[in-house]
Amino acid sequence: MTDKFTVVRLTVEGDKFELLVKPDPALDYKLGKRTDISNILVAEEIFSDANKGSRASSEKLMKHFKTADAIEVAKQIMSRGELNLNTEQRRRMVEEKRKQIVQYINKSFVDPKSHLPHPIIRIEAAMDEARVTIDPFKRAEDQAKGVIDSLRTILPLKSETLKLIVRIPPQFASQSYSVIKTSGDLKSEEWLSDGSLRVLLEMNAGMRANFIDRLGSVTKGSAEVKET
Repeated sequence: MTDKFTVVRLTVEGDKFELLVKPDPALDYKLGKRTDISNILVAEEIFSDANKGSRASSEKLMKHFKTADAIEVAKQIMSRGELNLNTEQRRRMVEEKRKQIVQYINKSFVDPKSHLPHPIIRIEAAMDEARVTIDPFKRAEDQAKGVIDSLRTILPLKSETLKLIVRIPPQFASQSYSVIKTSGDLKSEEWLSDGSLRVLLEMNAGMRANFIDRLGSVTKGSAEVKET
């Protein structure tokens, strides 16, 4: 394959099907960033071996896809098949997924001694030392457990939750609500007679500092936050 096109492969009951596609548009389609499949295909053909130019038979298309229409079959292959990434695509995707995993660990785990999140640079160094392998297509949260297991001998990690009672003055209550909802698990909320909002919020300990900063920015430092 060249930089101008690559292959998407799908095997169904031992029968192989391949598409010739444009690398970046195909990746965007695979990631849900575009929906027009015709613009990603190099050829509106379904191959059994794209390198040899061997086309899949109509009989096999009907058997496995219930249609011989190349575009409709291509949609199914793109959805279920494996895109052969080029070197630059794989590098970019692995780098982005790595950042997501590092951020997830930073927000979800703390150092059991200090009860504070490990700095991102320390997490990255530990991942390098542990020789962690990143799957470019697998969700960061789904990979995190395996990564964390690999890091534990190098980096002490503890998933620690805390409960906070938060009281917001009436003039900031409505605009603070989205910050509260996106920062943890809202256990209870109470709108008081003076218009202020009091909530019980459970969150990962590593999120506390970021939450206090965000809430302080919205309420101009007037919110009351206490640990239960």
